[in-house]
Amino acid sequence: MFSSASSFLSLSFFNYLLLLLLCFHLVNSSSTPTKIGNGYRLISLEETPDGGIGGLLQVKERNNIYGPDIPLLQLYVKHETQDRLRVHITDAEKQRWEVPYNLLPREQAPAMKQTIGRSRKNLITTVKEYSGAELIFNYIADPFSFSVKRKSNGQTLFNSSSDGSSSFGVMVFKDQYLEISTQLPNDASLYGLGENTQPHGIKLFPGDPYTLYTTDISAINLNADLYGSHPVYMDLRNVKGQAYAHAVLLLNSNGMDVFYRGTSLTYKIIGGVFDFYFFSGPSPLAVVDQYTSLIGRPAAMPYWAFGFHQCRWGYHNLSVVEDVVENYKRAQIPLDVIWNDDDHMDGHKDFTLNPNNYPRPKLLAFLEKIHSIGMKYIVLIDPGIGVNSSYGVYQRGIANDVFIKYQGEPYLAQVWPGAVNFPDFLNPKTVEWWGDEIRRFHELVPVDGLWIDMNEASNFCSGLCKIPKDKQCPSGTGPGWDCCLDCKNITETRWDDPPYKINASGLQVPIGYKTIATSAVHYNGVLEYDAHSIYGFSQAIATHKALQGLEGKRPFILSRSTYVGSGKYAAHWTGDNKGTWEDLKYSISTMINFGIFGVPMVGSDICGFYPAPTEELCNRWIEVGAFYPFSRDHANYYSPRQELYQWDSVAKSARNALGMRYKILPYLYTLNYEAHTTGAPIARPLFFSFPDYTECYGLSTQFLLGSSLMISPVLEQGKSQVKALFPPGSWYNMFDMTQSITSEGGQYVTLDAPLHVVNVHLYQNSILPMQQGGLISKEARMTPFTLLVSFPAGATDGKAAGKLFLDDDELQEMKLGSGSATYVDFYATVSEGTVKLWSEVQESKFALDKGWKIIKVTVLGLGGSGAPSSLEFDGKPVTGASNIELSSLEQTYITNLEVGDAKKKIMMVEVDGLEIPVGKNFAVSWKMGVSG
Repeated sequence: MFSSASSFLSLSFFNYLLLLLLCFHLVNSSSTPTKIGNGYRLISLEETPDGGIGGLLQVKERNNIYGPDIPLLQLYVKHETQDRLRVHITDAEKQRWEVPYNLLPREQAPAMKQTIGRSRKNLITTVKEYSGAELIFNYIADPFSFSVKRKSNGQTLFNSSSDGSSSFGVMVFKDQYLEISTQLPNDASLYGLGENTQPHGIKLFPGDPYTLYTTDISAINLNADLYGSHPVYMDLRNVKGQAYAHAVLLLNSNGMDVFYRGTSLTYKIIGGVFDFYFFSGPSPLAVVDQYTSLIGRPAAMPYWAFGFHQCRWGYHNLSVVEDVVENYKRAQIPLDVIWNDDDHMDGHKDFTLNPNNYPRPKLLAFLEKIHSIGMKYIVLIDPGIGVNSSYGVYQRGIANDVFIKYQGEPYLAQVWPGAVNFPDFLNPKTVEWWGDEIRRFHELVPVDGLWIDMNEASNFCSGLCKIPKDKQCPSGTGPGWDCCLDCKNITETRWDDPPYKINASGLQVPIGYKTIATSAVHYNGVLEYDAHSIYGFSQAIATHKALQGLEGKRPFILSRSTYVGSGKYAAHWTGDNKGTWEDLKYSISTMINFGIFGVPMVGSDICGFYPAPTEELCNRWIEVGAFYPFSRDHANYYSPRQELYQWDSVAKSARNALGMRYKILPYLYTLNYEAHTTGAPIARPLFFSFPDYTECYGLSTQFLLGSSLMISPVLEQGKSQVKALFPPGSWYNMFDMTQSITSEGGQYVTLDAPLHVVNVHLYQNSILPMQQGGLISKEARMTPFTLLVSFPAGATDGKAAGKLFLDDDELQEMKLGSGSATYVDFYATVSEGTVKLWSEVQESKFALDKGWKIIKVTVLGLGGSGAPSSLEFDGKPVTGASNIELSSLEQTYITNLEVGDAKKKIMMVEVDGLEIPVGKNFAVSWKMGVSG
């Protein structure tokens, strides 16, 4: 939802200019770093009982820039797995803030000071490296620095040494300022460090600012800290034609600036500890697997979540919502989920219904109607709880003492209901209270999921506020996001005014601006200063726990604010974007980044949140958005209506693009299972499948679904063609399978793309399970299956493979072994003129009970000519008395369209009339006609 911070409406233009000039000076001065400290020396190093090494670091020479240095640090290093190395540095004397271990479970770093020097050998003179299965830790004792190398080839992945020629200084560790850097090769491709809108595409761009601090400013702000904080980057390097990827996570929730200069990267952090995790890869998929094995595997999503979603802030009453659902049906556009922003609420208060506009009896009747056909209903809740003595949710919150405090009283802020208090989700009592409120609301309205918004946390005011006595707040007129509380700035503490100013909101605004005061206090004395960026994460965990306890169903949560590990609990949308061609393009990069962050269920507001999109833009946006993992149209209160049926042309594009989405739902759901078990992104950059092909390292205008479906959309106004990169191999047009492109070595190809056409291509060596589609995923899921098999064009010898996961998607756990799931591997070969296709089924009962059948197989790219023959099914010849038909059709493929190569002929073979149970192993084979 839109808020005041989105446009900095409360800043005067003069102050804005001053801040902008300050920001300009800050960013440009970063290229000539000031020496902040003199570093540390390693004074002891010993083995730890758990198989790691630990030591003490002593400051060399103190100074007071940004505060005094911490005199003695504790170093702990451990190879936690064969492909993960941890380097943890903290104060040796006092406990410091770290991301809570109960929120993000991981190994505890031992307290070294108590064990150092007790009958253990000091290794500092004898051991210079600490080797694991894949990674090696090296160090220099004075001044202390460390490096991490890949064992297989000696490649340096991270090197904090400032050797005089580097563009950075030594490690600094103060209470409110930590700094550390790494050298980088200038040909490394870096990805990650979000959330932000990156105008240069998916690759990090030298000189661009990367600030991490969860903030409610709209996604239209480029290179600024947005709703989430993900201090992780993937580093992809190509060494003599071979790709090597690794990742670096700095697990720290405090605000930070990260300066990427091309040959170095520097972290400047305002608190916490250095807690580095290094993931060895070496493939991009392996990196994400290793990363999510630490932070938590992505959440299992229900099947319907992969259908299309419609939302709008401004569905004023239930009749409007009913009309939207009916109009989608009338337009024959698929729709699975209808949403309410806060329009259903009574006075914008969480867990309430507006008795006039959303009367409960009529709403329940509507829900019974849509639930009966498989549709779902989701509503928004904000964290801010309205301060209102007659409001039960607030009363129970006060009684249970669940709110964040300032000077012993609940911290007062303003959001949509007016004055609010913010729940403290670090408090176990708050988690229980929140769960009880969700239970109570679900009894009032049986919603199918929850949308947690404004959880950065967003505040329309700043500082210490009181409810005014002489005016109504809010007034009930105007946009509603103007601060109307009586407020004063809080600057007297070092938590509100830290010595180092991160580039907050892209303008170096105070870190408490339009959020919770950073000197406010959470459970057990935890400061908002430290816990700020995990607020949305902690709310997602509490919400997930609550939904799990309702009916035993698989939860669906959409969260705006995210942190490391949020993907285990929630999906994400990319926030308040604009209906512009630029924002359409940016959406691809942001979506891809969140796959790397371990949040694969992600998408942007289709057609833009505000202002009004053009008809042409909305056509093109649904052609992209139909292939977002999370596909939702959402618009602002002040924007004109933009449901997909509002324009006939957009409706046509939607039927086309969403029609294909609903046919490949089995594939998307199988990718959901793959994400849940291995972390693999659903939507991926092309380099995930083609890591050795450097041309795609910076490609930000195309993407893959899984490993084999490539989306090449039009992203520019007035274009009816698109120039698309085709990595090496054969690619088959999903909308016209007689057409294909074979790219020898990789090449750009100009594709026709009239208004209602989006180019989607299937890669060779794939087997894609599909169904017949439908207007609701529930009905589409029960239609017969087809298998689409792709070989390299003209192949006389080749292999293909695919997989299919099916389960009861209402069950909380997504796994085999429950009796409510089936997993199928599909394989195909062509060799010596014979094509074979077969399946291997695990746990067949669920699929057999559902009665799913495969009725057709289509094989693309075969060499040969003449009619195929000698069809066999399960080893037995198929006779003329059978209903099974074997047919062939000529295909064309082009090897180099740009230089006018002639079209070449290949064969597409279909086996129709099948009745193969999905849950049963089968084998089909036939012989191809001999090439003439």
